Amino acid sequence: MNQQFTILKKAIQVFHSYGITLIGQHKNADFIQQLRMDPVFINGLIFELEYQLHVIFQDEKLGTVNTPKDLISLIINIPQDN
Repeated sequence: MNQQFTILKKAIQVFHSYGITLIGQHKNADFIQQLRMDPVFINGLIFELEYQLHVIFQDEKLGTVNTPKDLISLIINIPQDN
């Protein structure tokens, strides 16, 4: 549980570096339509999360990610040995 908390803390820092707050309805906001993020920046966010957390997201699962909440759910469900 402590390792998962550390992972979430690092992920939140990455989101904040991209100007994304994870409180209230912001966590449910669509990256492109509501947060007005360019797909290049979304890919940068994903790359930065992979780099900081030392994980690799599967492309199939990234196709279902549209909001910060979706991305955090993906992070939480990654096996710890990844």
